[in-house]
Amino acid sequence: MFARKVAARLKPDSLAEFTNLVEYEILPWLRQQKGFLDLIVLASPHGSEVATVSFWDREENEQDLSLAGCPGVLRTLGSLLDGAPYVKTFDVVSSTLQSSSLTMAGISKTTAPKSNPRWHV
Repeated sequence: MFARKVAARLKPDSLAEFTNLVEYEILPWLRQQKGFLDLIVLASPHGSEVATVSFWDREENEQDLSLAGCPGVLRTLGSLLDGAPYVKTFDVVSSTLQSSSLTMAGISKTTAPKSNPRWHV
């Protein structure tokens, strides 16, 4: 599983509109993308900063999104952002989402990558 984190500062009093755009425009579009598994949206207590973490079945699918979708998403959210967003990608090494997401993506546990046995408790 692969994750993409996008963090940004919002213009004052933009959190409600940001949340609305993510929920009703960006998330439905993401659900149509190959390999998309889940999205978590985080906001600072005062709503001046947000971060999203999207989960993907494999890195290639996240990269396809980066090439095809980012300009459109930035246009959708552009008027709400106070500066350029910060983007970083990660390999997911452990997650409670991973087991259910692999099943949703049609990947059996026998074909899923094995975790490091030293980490088992």
